[in-house]
Amino acid sequence: MIGEIGGSDEADAARYIKKNVKKPVVGFIAGRTAPPGKRMGHAGALISGEDDTAEAKLRVFRECGLGVSESPATIGATMAPLLGVKA
Repeated sequence: MIGEIGGSDEADAARYIKKNVKKPVVGFIAGRTAPPGKRMGHAGALISGEDDTAEAKLRVFRECGLGVSESPATIGATMAPLLGVKA
């Protein structure tokens, strides 16, 4: 799952995954280096509270059992051990 800062959709999806999905899921949140309060191209990327930050979303991902990738380039390497594959 690839998401971004702002809004609650990614955290909501992680909670849904925890309850309903049996296959492993890896998540990545874009915008981790965005300055707080700065508009990043569209309204959805504007952080309006502490739950909208990348760190807060990644914390929810971990709490829900999702693998967390630090970069889109490492999504496969993050997924491999969840599938029992040596990367």
